[in-house]
Amino acid sequence: MLEQLSRRENVIVGGDKRADSPGHSAKYGSYTMMDLATNTVVDLKLVQSNEVGGSYHMEKEGLKRSLDLLDARGVRLECIITDRHPQMQKYLRDRNVTQFYDVWHIEKGISKKLDKICQIKGCEKLRKWLRSIKNHIYWTAASSTTGPERVAKWTSILNHVHEDPNFPAYLHPQRISRDKNKWLSAATMPFYKLEKVLANKRILKDVAKLSPHHQTSTVEAFHSVLLRFAPKNVVFPFLGMLCRLYLAALHYNENAGRPQATSATGKPIYKLAFPKAKKGEYRVRKVKTQQTFGYVKELLDLIFNQVFVDPSPYVDEVLGIHIPPALSSACDLPEMEEAISSRVTRFNQ
Repeated sequence: MLEQLSRRENVIVGGDKRADSPGHSAKYGSYTMMDLATNTVVDLKLVQSNEVGGSYHMEKEGLKRSLDLLDARGVRLECIITDRHPQMQKYLRDRNVTQFYDVWHIEKGISKKLDKICQIKGCEKLRKWLRSIKNHIYWTAASSTTGPERVAKWTSILNHVHEDPNFPAYLHPQRISRDKNKWLSAATMPFYKLEKVLANKRILKDVAKLSPHHQTSTVEAFHSVLLRFAPKNVVFPFLGMLCRLYLAALHYNENAGRPQATSATGKPIYKLAFPKAKKGEYRVRKVKTQQTFGYVKELLDLIFNQVFVDPSPYVDEVLGIHIPPALSSACDLPEMEEAISSRVTRFNQ
């Protein structure tokens, strides 16, 4: 797969970390590198927290190892699309790799801030604009080619919300609203708070780097598949977790390109979904054809026809995998008899 990538020009990849447990004290962090043009996982790196001095640093280390592999295989990157992790920004800048941000991650952060503002007394009217603002950030990313153009289009939403007559002609089809009470006056608290969020310096810097290409939604989809192979409520040893990551990647790569299912009359099949994050709003989704498991047969053929016949090269390969020491290895372990004798409970001294 990497050999095929090395033959292509201007490869666009997406990357993201997945922790093995909720919260900020994860033991493992797996970094996924995906070819967004073909929707295939091209590399997976597993990092244990004590390798890098804490779980916060696992994402940067996973990205570094994955980029090192791509460089060693001669893959020429056009850009990488990630979230806004601060360590990633500086590292990729120092490495001279072009980085864009996934639109959904930025939209989610902005929407949370605006949703809180809508709960403030006197700012309820702003809720009528939330859907338009969400759509606007996606339109900004998809219709722009440069950072300054994205920023200009993004800040134009502030003119939309109060119908500035001096604003230049709109670049998208205009919609005539029948709700005359939705407009915000420039000198009011709702508009001031909206402007404070949308025109924030950090937000403007992030908007300038919105991805005009692909997004990392397919990476998130793979991480959802990974939950079936490595659920977060179960603890696995390092090698066991690594094997589960590889199995999940094999399964995803085989099934990611499934076509949409059709009825007996040849009509495409859809279904309604009500995502929790959409708070009661429905989404129409395509129903895909049944999953296949051809990779299982290939693995069994490999085991019975090659591994059992001559296991030595495969054993050497497994023994060559670096397995970090357990997290408890940094602790002082007492003798078992001593620990048992000093055991005390509240009810039995």
